[in-house]
Amino acid sequence: MIIHLIDGTYELFRHYFAVPKSSNGKGQEIAAARGVVASMFSLLEQGATHIAIATDHVIESFRNDLWNDYKDGSGIEPDLLSQFHLLEEALQAAGFKVWPMVEYEADDALASGAALCAADERVEKVMICTPDKDLAQCVKGDRVVQFDRRQRILINQEGVIKKFGVEPESIPDYLALVGDSADGYPGLPGWGAKSASTVLFRYKHLEMIPRNSRDWDVSVKGAERLATTLTQQWHQVLLFRKLAILVTDGPVKDGVDQLQWEAPSIDFQDICAVLNAPDLIRRARAINGGHRNHS
Repeated sequence: MIIHLIDGTYELFRHYFAVPKSSNGKGQEIAAARGVVASMFSLLEQGATHIAIATDHVIESFRNDLWNDYKDGSGIEPDLLSQFHLLEEALQAAGFKVWPMVEYEADDALASGAALCAADERVEKVMICTPDKDLAQCVKGDRVVQFDRRQRILINQEGVIKKFGVEPESIPDYLALVGDSADGYPGLPGWGAKSASTVLFRYKHLEMIPRNSRDWDVSVKGAERLATTLTQQWHQVLLFRKLAILVTDGPVKDGVDQLQWEAPSIDFQDICAVLNAPDLIRRARAINGGHRNHS
């Protein structure tokens, strides 16, 4: 079987900026949430059977306690923020397994879910559906892969190396050096994608990089300066790596069997009324009927 793990927060943002705004009779903005639910039905119509959707129930996480400038909810448009909980309710009513994160982030749920599913020998492939570079650390061979649904790009282990220049296991070290503007930490001065990938492809992890650049087995422009910066900001770069490492053993406990879609709940009609989406009821019935006929 193939497992689809969806970054629900990313999907909500993507639909918010891609589809025209629309409000229901109560004046509530609904277009993005409606679009995500419809998109999940499209996955089912294309043959997906086991789906889990991770969401950020709140934007802040334990990482905000580690780094003051880590991403938070400031700057998010109210019409978008108001659909976070609506999306979770709609997806659950539609019959999907939803992982709403509070202490952790949606990325942690995806990483934890990927580890759990990959440990099940019945699973042929785990597809982590997000373009977020953090999740590249979870890729394993051709069995656990990243899939960008918008651009239809699948990235396996070879793809991670081609894209970042390092193995998946080195992605947190790579992000610690170059920074991640989306998450709000800057990396180290002078360390760019080329220098970080060249050094980490050889040494894998920060601790394995010789402190003296004269001991490096690779040629990097400005090596002495980079090595000095690494030494002087050692505790800082370790903190950045801690921010980049995804949790794989805590946020979710659901096994593969709990991810199989069966049918919407009795609340789904009410949710569709809130979303102004009667067509979703028809699609759900058709999908459910197709599943029964197939079984």
